[in-house]
Amino acid sequence: MIVIGGFLLGAVLGAIAASRQGGKRADMAQYAVGYGIAFALLGLFLTIALARLV
Repeated sequence: MIVIGGFLLGAVLGAIAASRQGGKRADMAQYAVGYGIAFALLGLFLTIALARLV
């Protein structure tokens, strides 16, 4: 669940970052996917760390 939330949060933040820089729709989509993947990866590591602690 953390991974999915991380992807969604990253996608929103990526689209916002691209729009602030004056990007078009394709730029916003690319940033959204890039940030989404990065945040999902962080969420995966967080999930693994939490699973090992419990």
